[in-house]
Amino acid sequence: MQFILGLRSKGITDPRVLKAMEAIPRDVFLDGTFQPRAFEDRPLPIDCGQTISQPSIVAKMTQALNVTPRCKVLEIGTGSGYQAAILSQLARRVYTVERHRPLARRAVRVLQSLDLANVTVITGDGSFGLPSQSPFDRILLTAAAEDPPANLLEQLRVGGIMVLPVGQSDMVQTLIKIEKTDTGLEYSELGEVRFVPLLEGIAEDIA
Repeated sequence: MQFILGLRSKGITDPRVLKAMEAIPRDVFLDGTFQPRAFEDRPLPIDCGQTISQPSIVAKMTQALNVTPRCKVLEIGTGSGYQAAILSQLARRVYTVERHRPLARRAVRVLQSLDLANVTVITGDGSFGLPSQSPFDRILLTAAAEDPPANLLEQLRVGGIMVLPVGQSDMVQTLIKIEKTDTGLEYSELGEVRFVPLLEGIAEDIA
């Protein structure tokens, strides 16, 4: 399939990630007018002024997380629900937090339609994480922070991995991977990206 070959050409080599990307149809996470473009490797607009990330970035972030079947994963920024759906194929349990109520409601409907019972969508302030369910084995942010949030790092289990974009919201950001060890945090850079900024609070959407 051209879609998978395209991901391989972007450096996605983990067979479990490729299988997950193949299993989850991106078009169902998009509105009708954009569905025909679902398998293009580009971000596309969704409601509330947000976007669905391009497939190669979703796959790159997922591959960097190195999710195992026993992992409990926290995602900050549900958006369309597409990234959470990919994670659902790899993890034991996925919790995903979205500040826009209309996006959270739609994501729940789509995830239910795909019978993905191991994903829990929560409307809330993702900047706080989800302390009630911590610690997490993996944490993924799909919104850019100026620095890795200390409270989210606290919710990461020792031996866990966090992947997030870091940088000013109006500039190119850097995708980084943080591994939490007994002796501290190990950082590695994964390339340049551009994401919406991580914002506090629950959005006041009219819907």
